[in-house]
Amino acid sequence: MMDLAQNTTVQAWFGCAIVLALALACGYALSGYLNRVMAGERTGIGRVLQPVERVIYRVLGTNPQRSMSWKRYLLCVIAFSVVSLIGLFAILMLQGVLPGNPEHLPSLSWDLALNTAASYVANANWQAYSGEQTLSYLSQAVGLTVQNVVTPAVGIAVVYALFRGMVTDDDDEGRVGNFWADATRAVLYVLLPLCLVVTLVNVSQGVPQTFDEYQSVTLLEPLSLDDETIASESAATAQEDSSDDAADEDEITQLALPLGPIASQVAPKQLGSNGGGYMGANGASILENPTPLSNVVQSASIIVIPIALVFAFGRFVGNRKQGYVILGVMLVLFVAALAIVGISEQAATPALTQDGAVYTGGTNQSAGNMEGKETRFGVQSSAFWTMLATGTSNGSANSSLVAMTPLTTLVSLVLMGMGEVVFGGVGSGLCSMLCFAILTVFVAGLMVGRTPEYMGKKIGPSEMRMAALVTITTPILALVAAALMALDPQTAQELNVQGPLGFTQVLYAAISTAAANGSALSGFEVNTEFLNTLLAFVMLASRFIPLACVLLLAGSLAKRAHVATSAGTMATDSVLFGALLLLIIIVVGALALFPALALGPVAGQLQMLG
Repeated sequence: MMDLAQNTTVQAWFGCAIVLALALACGYALSGYLNRVMAGERTGIGRVLQPVERVIYRVLGTNPQRSMSWKRYLLCVIAFSVVSLIGLFAILMLQGVLPGNPEHLPSLSWDLALNTAASYVANANWQAYSGEQTLSYLSQAVGLTVQNVVTPAVGIAVVYALFRGMVTDDDDEGRVGNFWADATRAVLYVLLPLCLVVTLVNVSQGVPQTFDEYQSVTLLEPLSLDDETIASESAATAQEDSSDDAADEDEITQLALPLGPIASQVAPKQLGSNGGGYMGANGASILENPTPLSNVVQSASIIVIPIALVFAFGRFVGNRKQGYVILGVMLVLFVAALAIVGISEQAATPALTQDGAVYTGGTNQSAGNMEGKETRFGVQSSAFWTMLATGTSNGSANSSLVAMTPLTTLVSLVLMGMGEVVFGGVGSGLCSMLCFAILTVFVAGLMVGRTPEYMGKKIGPSEMRMAALVTITTPILALVAAALMALDPQTAQELNVQGPLGFTQVLYAAISTAAANGSALSGFEVNTEFLNTLLAFVMLASRFIPLACVLLLAGSLAKRAHVATSAGTMATDSVLFGALLLLIIIVVGALALFPALALGPVAGQLQMLG
């Protein structure tokens, strides 16, 4: 039995490795196509989409061939995002009177509408609500799904602006491309075709795609709740009744089955590093993720575009080794995180194993800490998905994060706190990684007494300031938000537990929103006016402060002339540079949050073992 259980576990981890290899292969194949699209070159589907592209440029009144300075590029990004924010906020506030609402759901409160609009425009997709119980079909399809497509397009546009800044030689105006052309091409040629393919796969696996009303289905096994069970939900009014008298029973025979345009939202949810689920249960819901095949496709979708962008970077700068080094660092961090989480979840907890007295293995099924996990996916697939979602800015889930071991929560917080440089979000994560690379060449330059260089450009004080701001924005915003939430008396009332786990729930919410991730630990009621407003500000700041810094960095690099490589130039496409980059990420990114982590998941892990 033990050998069979071990074989099942090995097979499950092998399946995760296959998914990662699939994403790497697809990302490599997609990288060349990405560069051609963003350069405006002809592609196979161009004959169909180019007329649409030209119409969009005509409506916007822009010339796609006219490159913008970094300042104008930034103004366009902000203008587009402000319009998106106002539009989505209006849809949510007017939901009750707009069509596409067969369940007659009311409009959202102003603070929840603001939080949700800020969340989706900032690519955080933080949800202080349960989608199927709160949002209409129109709000989901027109409001959220549209942002799930256009927001990652902004991320792709910005990272290509940074690419251009690195390769442009001595441009006095610091031109980095045309935002409207970049965003339009990313939507038309990259995101929409990929979303169509993933949507069709989801529909084939049983994910609903309909505008029919919610259906009422009959349960195969009716549920009965006696009066004592119902009353026990309210501790203030419940009374113990030890008598043997039969209690009146309320039998539940019908279940409301939520429907809607689910498949079309799940696709950009994963491909665009969004993560916000149509259902409150997200990827653990059988309606969003019904089969092993849908789980594989959605898992790979989380990282395929981020990986493609890394390969595309190496191609763009004319040195593929540059991309390989960055991807190698990402893979080392990811595999290390997955190994820690896998061992922790496989070993389960002392409460489950009763200090080894209870065997938590299994035959022909998953083994270990199965608390809060779907039996369809098991420990291995749940841990794999969690690392993918927290390493990137995706934030979706196919299991309950709060049921993971404290060590798993710690690793997730570290991945998010580092700026989600492991594969990263669509565009934003690679920007953070490149800023860490600039910090690395600066440190290396100090060691040998030379002016730091990266991609043949001298790195001066202005570039260093921008790179440093990008890397420290997430931890600063997270710590400030966590402190403000801890000082708020109502926060303690909204927690379902105190102690290390209670603080971890608060810290997780702060880091998740500051890192534009959006995942959360259940048990913390965040739908309050103060928290909605605070976290909306955190998400917007975490989106636009780094974005502005990246564009300023791109413009500054574009103005610099390339310098000839000399014997003293540090090779940034070597294993040595990759090792130094890995060290800088850990020191700067991870240790900045260590004191807060020690009060939360570290204390929780020690408490669990003690």
